[in-house]
Amino acid sequence: MTMPMIVLLLAAAAATLMVLLIVVAVAQSLNKTGTPTPAETAAAAAASVVAAVAAHTGKTDSVSAQVPAHKHGRSPKSARAFVSTAPANRAAAHKRHTTKGAAKEAAIAAQDTQKQGKDAFAGFALIGGAIAVIGGVVSFVADFNDGDIAPEIKELTAGALHGTLVNARNSDPVVLIVPGSGPTDRDGNNPMGVNANTYRILADELIEERIATVRIDKRGMFASRDAGDANAVSPDIYAADIHAWIDAIKVERGEGSGCIFLMGHSEGALMASRAAAGRDDVCGLILVAAMGRPMGHVIREQLAANPANAPIMDEALAALAEIEAGRHVDVTSMTPALVPLFAPAVQDYLISVINIDPVEVLRAADKEALVIQGDRDMQVSVADARLLDAVRNTDLRIIEGMNHVLKSAPEDRSGNLATYGEPDLPLADDLVRRIRRFVKDND
Repeated sequence: MTMPMIVLLLAAAAATLMVLLIVVAVAQSLNKTGTPTPAETAAAAAASVVAAVAAHTGKTDSVSAQVPAHKHGRSPKSARAFVSTAPANRAAAHKRHTTKGAAKEAAIAAQDTQKQGKDAFAGFALIGGAIAVIGGVVSFVADFNDGDIAPEIKELTAGALHGTLVNARNSDPVVLIVPGSGPTDRDGNNPMGVNANTYRILADELIEERIATVRIDKRGMFASRDAGDANAVSPDIYAADIHAWIDAIKVERGEGSGCIFLMGHSEGALMASRAAAGRDDVCGLILVAAMGRPMGHVIREQLAANPANAPIMDEALAALAEIEAGRHVDVTSMTPALVPLFAPAVQDYLISVINIDPVEVLRAADKEALVIQGDRDMQVSVADARLLDAVRNTDLRIIEGMNHVLKSAPEDRSGNLATYGEPDLPLADDLVRRIRRFVKDND
C-alpha cells in the first residue's frame, strides 16, 4: 500500500470519528432515560467499521475512539445537567402560584418542548450525516486499489500453446482473447496485411480497468508452432485448445481467481462460443465482429462487396458450393487470386466449419453474452450481430464508426482499409467501456 493511500484512509477514518463524537454528544443531551439512544447504537456499530479501516492500513494504533457506556438506570452527566432543578419545597411553593404564574410555567414548558424537538431533529440530522460518512468510507475501502500495482506481463503456456498474460491482481477478472481467422497472432496482426495491434492495445486498456487478459497464438502459428499443424484443425480442436487455456489460467492465478471470460474476435467468436458449452468456469462471452450466419454466406457477401471480384465471382461461387457440399476443389486451373481462399491445405478446415450456424452454437453455449459490432465493418455486418442478439441472454451494442479491426474508420473503403496498417491508432471509442461494464456486471 502506498503512503498517499494510507493517508487518505486515515483521514477518512478521522472524519468519521469526528462526526460520531458529535452524534454521541447530542445523543447524551437528549437521553433522559439512561437507555442507549439510536445515535449511540449507530456510533458503536460505526466504531467497528473505523477499526476495520485502521486495521486495513496496517496501523492499529493510528486512530482510536472510545464512547463511555451509560450505567443502567442513570442518565449521562450532560443529560442530568440539561434537566433544570427545582427547590425541595417546590410542591408547597406551587400552591402559591397565581393563575398568571401557571400560564408562565406552561409557556416555559412549551418552549422547552419545542427546544427538545429542535435538538432531536438536529440529532437525527447528525446521525444521518454520520451514516453517510461511514457509507463513504466503507465504499472507499471496498473499491480500494491496494496501491498502484504495476501489472505483470509474462509468457504463459498451455502445453505447447503460447500466449501473453497481463495481470495485476489474481482477484481481478480475466478475459481470454481468441484471435480471428487465418494467421492472426496474439497482438491481432496478420502477415497478410493487418498490422493494427488490436489485441495488444485492448489488453493495455483493460488492465487499466482492473481486468486481466490472456492473448494467444493459435496452434501451429508463431510461438505456438510446435502445438500442431496449423491447417489440420477444426472447431472442435480449437475449442479443446481454449479449454486448455482456461485450465492453464486457473492454475496460474489460483482457483480463487474465479471464472474466466472468453472474448472471440471475428471467426474467434464462433470458437469461443463452442468452447463455452458445458463449462461452469466460463463467466460469459464477449463476441466482437462475430458472424451471425454460416461462413459460406459470409464469404459470398464479402466477395460480392468488392467490385473488383466481379470477373471471378462465378468461379468463386462454384468452388464455394463444392466446399459446402463437403467436397474438395481442384485449384490447378483456378484463377490465382482465388487460390489462397481455397488452398488445398485449408480445405479440410473449411469443410469442417463452413456450414456451422453461429446462432445455434451460441444458443448451446447458454452463457451471458455481449455482442459488439461496428457499423463500418466491411467483413461482418450489423445484420449478423442482430441474428446473434436473438439468442437468450445476449446484449447487443453497436459502436458507430468502428470497423473490423476495432478502430474508428472513415466511410470510404480505402480509408477503412488503411486503418488495418496503423498500429498506433487507438481503439474505437466506447469499446473498452462496454467490455468493462459487461465484465464487472457478470464477474
